[in-house]
Amino acid sequence: MSDQDEKAEQSVGAFTLAAPLDSTAPTPLPYPVPTPDEEWQLPNGFAHVFYGERNRGITRPVIIADGFNLGRSDLTWLYAGLDRDYPFLTELRRRGRDVVLLGFDERSASITANAEAAIACIMRTGAEQLGSAGLTVGGFSMGGIITRYALARLEMQRMDHRTRLYFSYDSPHRGGVVPIGLQAFSHFIPVPNDFARQMNSPAARQMLWRHYDPATGTIGVAPERTEFLQQLERLGGWPRLPRLIGVANGRSDGTGLAVEPGDITLTVNRIYPGTTFYAQSQGDDAVVAELKRRFPKAEKTVTTSGFPELDGAPGGTLRSYGILADMLEKFGAQVDLRHEHVCFVPSVSAVSIRDLDDNKALYADIDDLDPSESDLDDFLCSSTTTEHTAVTRELGEWILDRLPD
Repeated sequence: MSDQDEKAEQSVGAFTLAAPLDSTAPTPLPYPVPTPDEEWQLPNGFAHVFYGERNRGITRPVIIADGFNLGRSDLTWLYAGLDRDYPFLTELRRRGRDVVLLGFDERSASITANAEAAIACIMRTGAEQLGSAGLTVGGFSMGGIITRYALARLEMQRMDHRTRLYFSYDSPHRGGVVPIGLQAFSHFIPVPNDFARQMNSPAARQMLWRHYDPATGTIGVAPERTEFLQQLERLGGWPRLPRLIGVANGRSDGTGLAVEPGDITLTVNRIYPGTTFYAQSQGDDAVVAELKRRFPKAEKTVTTSGFPELDGAPGGTLRSYGILADMLEKFGAQVDLRHEHVCFVPSVSAVSIRDLDDNKALYADIDDLDPSESDLDDFLCSSTTTEHTAVTRELGEWILDRLPD
């Protein structure tokens, strides 16, 4: 044992769980991003506007909201992420669409707070628009939930949002999933840290299907989620005027990841020696983590009851255990990483067709379900399992082909 080991144990929480699209830009940026034609300051947020080809102002706008992480949105990085693997924004602009990227001062703030930025962005876009083409409004990940709430609230207030198409891209309409063992570990780190702040943020408490409460050690539906869902229900749940479409990064045929329930996902030694994480399994008192630290010495067994097999479910994946393993290795840990990626947004959640409460629903073969059971008017699941918010040709072209005239 050494002062260096103690410092290492205290330092490992300096990260957040995020898909590449929601991360912070490296320097230099590995993708050329154009200069915005306009930049707006909004309540709780801001926007960058990029005119479509041959447009001299906002003519046929597409508003795209950023997703969930800790801290301020980085719209330069967001542009790069939306255009690098498949040129989604370039293609929008080539087709004469104006791109309005919506960012937030604090991405982990409550959905309702960030909806204020979305509402202001929608109204300003409409006010500055040349002509009368309908708006397209949506977002990636939590951005799809924020814009869904914003449009529903505008309709309840009888405000004309002029939106013809709403879209969501791997948005957790029925909840997102971060393994309970990882949530608990964020608070097991003996000093305040970014990971813990992210896991206990207002947005996380509203978004996650189940939440680990650090104050009580209880695991369940966070009160903030219950309240948000009630607020959304009072607004009618969804906007009614635009056509509603969505895509999922997970598959539709019930095929999940090769993660067996109860499998070891990650073991740790040297710092946090003996700490072990397990894939979520069904049943009562299912062990999901054995947490051990030396400074100050503590041990904790984390168990769940009544959970479905979430980690291997069909859905958009997050490199949850891989991100943690990278940080642990950085500070001198020896790790055995066996399952780098696990499900983050189940397919049934992204296309809002089933809840996540049991295995039958979670692993449903969406292809065999009546599409009308979805809250969306139209949807597409990826033909292969892809990372959460990964912009693929298959999903990007499907959205592009459904834009209003």
